[in-house]
Amino acid sequence: MRGKLSGDPSSLHGPRPECKYISPGTSPPRCLNTLHHRLLIMCLFWTSSIPASSMRLKTALAAACLLLSALSNCSILTPPVLPLLVRNPYLSTWLANAREVPWSKWPMFWTGQEIGFSVLASVPESSQVYPLLGRPQDSLLPVQPGDGYNVSFPIYLGAKYDASTTNLSYSIPSPNSSSKPAKLVLSFLSPITPTSTLRQSLPAAYITVFVEGTFNVNIYIDVNGQWASGDRGSQIAWQLSQSSFGQGKPGLKTWAFHRQTELLFTEYLDRAEWGTAHFSAPADVRHESGTSALLRQRFSRTGTLQNEIDNNFRSIMDDEPVFAFSKSFILNNTSVGLQSTDSVTFTMAHTQDPVIQFAAARGLTLMRPLWASSFSTEQLLIFHYLDFETASTLAYNYSAQLAIDAYQSGAADYVDIVALSARQVMGSTIFTGTPDDPIIFMKEISSDGNTQTIDVLFPSFPFFLYSNPKWFAYLLEPLIEHTLSGQYPNKYAMHDLGAHFPNATGHPDGRDEYMPVEECGNILIMGLALVNSFRYKDKHAGGSLHFFDNPPEETAPSLDEPKAFTLQFKGGSAVKYLDTEESDQEGMRIAKKWVNRSYGLWKQWTGYLVDYSLEPENQLSTDDFAGWLPLQTNLALKGIIGIHAMSKLAEIVGNDADAKMYRNISKSYIARWEESGLSRDKTHAKVAYDWYGSWTTLYNLYADSLLCFRVEPEKPKGTNFDLGPPDKQKPMKPPQDDEQIGFVPKHVYKLQSDWYYNVRQKYGLPLDSRHLYTKTDWEFFAMAVSARTVREPILQSVARWVNETVTDRPLTDLHMTEGRGEFPGPNFFARPVVGGHFAFLALERACGGKAVDGLKFLDEKPDSIPLLDVQGLLKIDAWEGLEIDAWEEL
Repeated sequence: MRGKLSGDPSSLHGPRPECKYISPGTSPPRCLNTLHHRLLIMCLFWTSSIPASSMRLKTALAAACLLLSALSNCSILTPPVLPLLVRNPYLSTWLANAREVPWSKWPMFWTGQEIGFSVLASVPESSQVYPLLGRPQDSLLPVQPGDGYNVSFPIYLGAKYDASTTNLSYSIPSPNSSSKPAKLVLSFLSPITPTSTLRQSLPAAYITVFVEGTFNVNIYIDVNGQWASGDRGSQIAWQLSQSSFGQGKPGLKTWAFHRQTELLFTEYLDRAEWGTAHFSAPADVRHESGTSALLRQRFSRTGTLQNEIDNNFRSIMDDEPVFAFSKSFILNNTSVGLQSTDSVTFTMAHTQDPVIQFAAARGLTLMRPLWASSFSTEQLLIFHYLDFETASTLAYNYSAQLAIDAYQSGAADYVDIVALSARQVMGSTIFTGTPDDPIIFMKEISSDGNTQTIDVLFPSFPFFLYSNPKWFAYLLEPLIEHTLSGQYPNKYAMHDLGAHFPNATGHPDGRDEYMPVEECGNILIMGLALVNSFRYKDKHAGGSLHFFDNPPEETAPSLDEPKAFTLQFKGGSAVKYLDTEESDQEGMRIAKKWVNRSYGLWKQWTGYLVDYSLEPENQLSTDDFAGWLPLQTNLALKGIIGIHAMSKLAEIVGNDADAKMYRNISKSYIARWEESGLSRDKTHAKVAYDWYGSWTTLYNLYADSLLCFRVEPEKPKGTNFDLGPPDKQKPMKPPQDDEQIGFVPKHVYKLQSDWYYNVRQKYGLPLDSRHLYTKTDWEFFAMAVSARTVREPILQSVARWVNETVTDRPLTDLHMTEGRGEFPGPNFFARPVVGGHFAFLALERACGGKAVDGLKFLDEKPDSIPLLDVQGLLKIDAWEGLEIDAWEEL
């Protein structure tokens, strides 16, 4: 397999080893250069390129990669917020103020609401207690005489993250001058496992504490009732349960807590008001529930908890009840100077059954979680806990491959950008249905809260095309089923499947947000992109790039470093619940069957585009915050590409008449679009046909390349569509004029690429000439179909924004490109549309890896980008666009 790697899932990122130690109260390290980062990614790439027959060389190089990785502590980019435990819209916990020390603020829910989650360490030899996460020190300060402890602060070594993991590293001073400081890592794992859909469906994540040192250390961790409700006044109930692993193995202790009165399918401040939070630990840890301040003070004095339960059920902030565990690490049992290592893993889960109500073909249906087909709640918690090493390694395999691909596709900064984006995308999803019929629902985080919003699925879908296209099929399924059942009255594609998650009850009155051309174009483009992921002959067509050549098995970890840092799999068959892959022919059969089943819908939506996409009426596009506007150039392009996509879908099912009709319509439309949408001097596209002196980011051009229009020849006349891969199709007479290859003319790509280079700003490429804000998802769509000499400076601007923005929420997709990189209003954050950051990667996979070949012309003359007088050209275009009567008035 390409890039199948083993090693340290925590150390893939953070290749700048010169991170400085931090004194109490100071900011985390700003690492000094990216040399080790580049060397590390190159090392991983070289390792993946060595054939399995050269195992000795492959092993040696892998060891060198891990050594490079071990030298580093920090990731390159320093976003304002980092993901901690992010699994779905309700299990979504983030490190606030991530550029400061982790004890400066409480962790937060994605909305910014604080959440009770604290970690303390104590050193019994010195009576020192150290806050590590949250603000537990608020319960300990000021220290009074006789308290029996002193509050100190550790040295924070910084954060390191990949697509699934965030590690926070600390140094704790020795109680005596003769020994080294202890090293401590808080590792938060929300595994992304494209090779295991069942694992991805589990609403649970891991917290592991690793320690290394020569003196004893005690750890305390607690959570409060905010994990079960967003209403601080909610009355909650709780219990402690213990379960066995069987065969005489010690089992789990689990705190389970929930609202005493659950409100099914109800949210409060975007938090679920039904379901149960489960906080689990191994049976050998100590436990206690009670008032937060009392438990933290007792641990600080004694270094342990009392194994007692406070059964006085009350509201979340009434003598704030917390649910705590403590663990003592005995590290001073070795010879002088030798360090011991140890760890403990906790899990956090939030279970709901049912999870969403869906207006399915059979009527309103209470959808159960996907995991419920395989496990009871207790079985889920046990399986998830025991699956830690397997889940870690599957997730690391994905992260390592992602790092390699991102480095090849962009740069070292791009590795961190997609790593930050991955959990944010998956954090908007909930997996339902059965193993034979999975369905994924997506919440439109932070903007409208809609369910299955088509123009939110559209910018997110490059993530799924790269990671696992099947997951995207599961996302489209509820939209198709609902519409086929006749519950949506309009002829155009619906905007969303429900005004607010988790109620996917549709819009039987047809009064959803009005974006008809937008949504029809989106779903046709996504439909063909999904079908192409099965059509094209590719080893992993229709599945994940990250499948193993051989099923993996677990192996004992090395203790040279904390054990989660050295996980690896070897060939075998011990791991359960791995997805299977279809053969190429099976993938084609699935694609054809999928299109045939809903062919009438695709035609219906295309018919709307034929009538209304060339000259769109006054309406919204996906950028609805910019307002209504007629004749939108970019919107029209999306609709026209959607019509051309339908010609390909018609070919797939053998409907030659439809294919010819839609092909001819779309080709005539694109010629007329070019006449209307470009400036008079042909240097750029306008915001709208009649808006002279304006310019726009033509991000919908991305679909033209993604859908293989630039590399796939038109179907030869008089032949049936071949169920084999399109690379076997040969045109009867190759076009003589290279400009005619593809659908959208080459020069449109070139002029837009040149324009982007000239209008980029400090923090990126503005959306259009109306404002200085940008949408990062559309930036990456536009960059993906631009020359590399254009992509690189814009990508650097995005990376600079991540490092400097003053936004204080998970990655926003809407921000200012000047000033402080702030929110422009509306304030978007934590949205799954950052899946658009994977645009480079999805394009490189598309068309059997040939899509990028159709864009090589952009890089033929890398030094040919003209420096344009942007303002002068816009003024000329505006003057030339004036009507005669306007000239007379002037």
